[in-house]
Amino acid sequence: MKNALKTPIRYLKGVGPKRSEELSRLGIETVEDVLYYLPARYEDRSKFTPIKDLKIGEYQTIQGEVITLSSRLARTRMPIFQIAVTDQTGIVHAIWFNQPYLKDYFRRGQKVILYGKVEKYDKLQVVQPEYEIVAEDEADSINIGRIVPVYPATTHLTQRHLRSLSHQVISQYTRYLIERLPTYLLAREKVVDIKFAIRNIHFPTTFANLEKAYRRIVFEEFFMLQLALALKKKDIKFKEEGLSHKVAGELLDSFKKALPFELTEGQKKAISDIERDMSSARPMNRLLEGDVGSGKTVVAAHALVLTIQNGFQGVLMAPTEVLARQHFIVLSELCMPLGINIVLLIGGIDPKTKKSLYSDIKEGKVSVVVGTHAVIQEGLEFKALGLAIIDEQHKFGVTQRSMLKQKGYSPHILVMTATPIPRTLALTVYGDLDISIIKELPKGRKPIATYWVEEEKREDVYNFIKEELNKGRQAYVVCPLITNSQVIPRLRSAQASHPSASLGTGKSQSAVEMYEKLKTEVFSGYEVGLLHGRMSSNEKEKVMRDFKKSKIKVLVSTIVIEVGIDVPNATIMLIENAEKFGLAQLHQLRGRIGRGDHESYCILLANPKTEEASRRLKAIEGTLDGFQIAEVDLNIRGPGEFFGTRQHGLPEIRFGNILKDFGIMELARKEAFSLVARDPNFREEHHRLLKEGLLYRFKGRLDLINVA
Repeated sequence: MKNALKTPIRYLKGVGPKRSEELSRLGIETVEDVLYYLPARYEDRSKFTPIKDLKIGEYQTIQGEVITLSSRLARTRMPIFQIAVTDQTGIVHAIWFNQPYLKDYFRRGQKVILYGKVEKYDKLQVVQPEYEIVAEDEADSINIGRIVPVYPATTHLTQRHLRSLSHQVISQYTRYLIERLPTYLLAREKVVDIKFAIRNIHFPTTFANLEKAYRRIVFEEFFMLQLALALKKKDIKFKEEGLSHKVAGELLDSFKKALPFELTEGQKKAISDIERDMSSARPMNRLLEGDVGSGKTVVAAHALVLTIQNGFQGVLMAPTEVLARQHFIVLSELCMPLGINIVLLIGGIDPKTKKSLYSDIKEGKVSVVVGTHAVIQEGLEFKALGLAIIDEQHKFGVTQRSMLKQKGYSPHILVMTATPIPRTLALTVYGDLDISIIKELPKGRKPIATYWVEEEKREDVYNFIKEELNKGRQAYVVCPLITNSQVIPRLRSAQASHPSASLGTGKSQSAVEMYEKLKTEVFSGYEVGLLHGRMSSNEKEKVMRDFKKSKIKVLVSTIVIEVGIDVPNATIMLIENAEKFGLAQLHQLRGRIGRGDHESYCILLANPKTEEASRRLKAIEGTLDGFQIAEVDLNIRGPGEFFGTRQHGLPEIRFGNILKDFGIMELARKEAFSLVARDPNFREEHHRLLKEGLLYRFKGRLDLINVA
């Protein structure tokens, strides 16, 4: 039957229009969707735990008979429904809160299955367990006496419905599955065929078979993803004609000699990688990954000087005005003495100046443009763009990065990030880029002492800051909000789960409120400044200049200073409501200090209400290593949220877990890159079905997996 797997589910026995509507909410619309709607977990119903052997604190599966039912209201007026279940070895009580309708589902004498965490207070109980009522004729069915799949379900679709549908589809349609992986690959990596995998991922005969089935399905998904990345990398490397650069030259020699400091080994290695790429006839497509303060800007400057030496222009795009200005200042100090003309292009400049800048850039009078999103505006044209650099690139969308690349003819691309990316994610998100990592910090950098302090110690913190200010130092005070009318997403979710969530003052500190309080009460003898994103460009520039010149001693700010401010004399950072910030943000903020010769201190003021918030604070307090912090962050939040999947091109991973299954990812990557190197056009007969599957999987989105 042609395209049998595309059969709409409404035509299947027992489905019909109403149930097909419910199934479509789960993403199930065709027979193929049913086959790939995988169980969330499994219950070994061949071996139920007798009630007398239940272990307190563990999740277990129990089978028994309902002997009593009761409903009551808690003191809060919340309805509570309870049943007592026995299996002749003992009695366990199942309790559900706020589900009064359950009293219509259960009756005495029913056989039931319960799954949940067993607890003991005055009696043995399972709170809010998953449940299933066993029908009289089910003694030897798909729901009992075997390893049973438990699917993600909705209120209107019971496990029994989903299991029955899966069993029906597997029985009738598995024979239409096409094996896309070549036989040599199945044999070499010891993965089972697709029909065995689908049968055993739904209804495994043993846990060993379940493991084999899972490994096969995850391997195929990772393999297809890595094939796409390998093809994209090969396109960049072997199809596009790049701008070959000569490395030797007076300008680059002068730049190297003029550097006022010694480069670290990591910087030297990154520069060597970049020189090798840019001297090739193929476009560079490199990610420069380095912790906060590791000296990525100097490496970027080296690449810019190299492209200028070869008669081309360079552009650096940053996500914020603050960061763009900081790059402009640093690059100007490094490059202007060499006669290199650098301009800053940000939003809000007057039309006359903008027109003049555009003209100079188009005529080649400007060698380097540093700016924000303004550098990708439609009217801006370069005479000869040789190098495009994107900083903090994960803050840009795929389309914006692509637009910058199109400002030239196959320019070299360097993307930079100070958010260390765990290797697990790097192979997934940036699998088509070459990666350079700068791990060590420049010589002379002092470690930053980090302390998590609770609200009751606020006065002690203020006194400590005053001691440092009296030594001539400066301090940042960072707040999560500009004003108290704002609600940030993390705060909103915290308030939803904990309506009483607060820090000592009963609310989150806003920058404006904190500025007024510190200026008039706490630090009235010192100059206090305010910086936030709603200020005009001129206001921000003046505050930053005054802080850098030490006219401002205490700078109250939002996360606008997360990247881009470099003030060596600022040695203290107080982060208000620190539990409202993500781990990466806390690490970035902390990186604003520790840039001079003096001891630096980061103080996290927080009274966290959740275990996750406490984990974040302990992680940031316990290490300065951004890569360790990134691993913790990835484990807490998961890969989808780490970057923001939709915005940043991370392909949807439906089955595998890139943390738990990283070993499978590495195998899949090795095989995919090997195949593309040998047969890039999939001309070999045993690769034809693989190519079809790849095109179907990404449906024209191969170019958007990652646009550097």
